[in-house]
Amino acid sequence: MNWDNKENDPWGNKNDAPDFDELMKKFSSILGGKKSSTNGSGSGDGGSGFNFPSSRMLMYALFAFSIVYASQCIYQLDASERAVILRLGKFYEEQEEGLNFRLAGIDERYIENVSLTRRYTQTNSMLTKDENIVDVTVSAQYRIANLKDFVLNVKDPEGSLRNAIESALRHVVGDNTLDQTLTVGRENIAQEVQSRLQSYLDIYQTGLIVQQVNIEKTDPPAAVKNAFDDVVAAREDKERLQNEAERYALSIVPEARGQAQARIKEAEAYKEAVVAEAEGEVERFNQLLAEYLKAPDVTRDRLYLDALQSVLSNSTKVMVDVEGGNNLLYLPLDKIMEENKKKGDDDE
Repeated sequence: MNWDNKENDPWGNKNDAPDFDELMKKFSSILGGKKSSTNGSGSGDGGSGFNFPSSRMLMYALFAFSIVYASQCIYQLDASERAVILRLGKFYEEQEEGLNFRLAGIDERYIENVSLTRRYTQTNSMLTKDENIVDVTVSAQYRIANLKDFVLNVKDPEGSLRNAIESALRHVVGDNTLDQTLTVGRENIAQEVQSRLQSYLDIYQTGLIVQQVNIEKTDPPAAVKNAFDDVVAAREDKERLQNEAERYALSIVPEARGQAQARIKEAEAYKEAVVAEAEGEVERFNQLLAEYLKAPDVTRDRLYLDALQSVLSNSTKVMVDVEGGNNLLYLPLDKIMEENKKKGDDDE
């Protein structure tokens, strides 16, 4: 093979590949370099190459670095976000929504969503005022009110919040009995816990504001839960029966009062009638006494006849005793009156 022929490869084929030296020269000219002269006699290292201009490359590097650095310095905050800037470890400013600037590598940036309502829930066993144990589940809703205090004053604000919730809850539950904690006192307990929790957070200067505290669930210990459920059921039955009794009382009392008023009016009417009748009898007796004094015998006979008429008019059967005999005369007046009535109807 002929390895000295530069136009053909060792196998006799024509070599059409571009020359490497020519490619390097073109690339050097694109970058603005100067072509290096080739020694006529030829040198041992090939004699071809290019030089990069150090000033232009430095300018390109600074430009690229400026773009990257600017992208790290300029940023945007949403409407609900706020940022705290620390320059060399010291508070510098608090930035609001929109485009903002910081010195990357020098300033520290802390971004938080101050409009977001956060929620925390925990369950603990508490000791009540009457020395009973109860399991209480409490939830708190809160948000960041002061971002500067949230970032700078406390290392772990939300950890402080959790500890403060437990402390406030234990204090309030310890002032209430088991019955109040499990039933009617839960709303008051939640309000007291919220007030006490907010005072703790203000003392710590955490920058957090508590929006609402709820007592999600209160349960007695598992060992006595069945017995307590029976007590609750009995209390509910008691309240139900009391409500039924009150409804019955509301329906029966007005009716009884109405009947009482009716009987009072009847008694008053009877009283007036009896008094009037008595007064009439007294007046009639006084008149009769006056007549009796004038004619005692006639008045006595008249009274006797009136008495007989009054008695016999109400009797349907009369027994007549015959003077000097042993026989009684029976007069069936009722039968006689019926026969006379029938005869009168037939005649008509």
